[in-house]
Amino acid sequence: MALFVKTFNELTLDELHDILQLRSEVFVVEQDCIYQDIDGKDRKALHVFLKKSGRIAAYTRCFKPGDYFEEAAIGRVVVPMDLRKFGYGHDVMKASVTAIKNRFTTQKIKLSAQTYLIDFYKSHGFIPVGEEYLEDGIPHIAMIIT
Repeated sequence: MALFVKTFNELTLDELHDILQLRSEVFVVEQDCIYQDIDGKDRKALHVFLKKSGRIAAYTRCFKPGDYFEEAAIGRVVVPMDLRKFGYGHDVMKASVTAIKNRFTTQKIKLSAQTYLIDFYKSHGFIPVGEEYLEDGIPHIAMIIT
């Protein structure tokens, strides 16, 4: 298992392709949600991902404060369906929190969680804030760690 933390310009074309393919596979096809995944924010993001045998096993994109939310942010947390049982989502979340703390020197991080994953994010220290809302037709809630 290899961990990568890269800016947009540091990604190889193959890595960018594999990231976008995975996000489309899960967020568009698996979750049956038509939305604009390529939203122009990838260029500002720090891309954190794990590779196993040359394949992306888990991914997030992270933002410095002010680029997405007022706080630093983690988004597009994704693991391929057939790899979810191995805990790679936990590994990439830990790596993402560490990357934000090290690169952006902040402790406060916000994310928009699909509500069925609240316990997953709580296990990483995030707490729900505010009310549940729909994002692209899927129930979400804001969560923050300080």
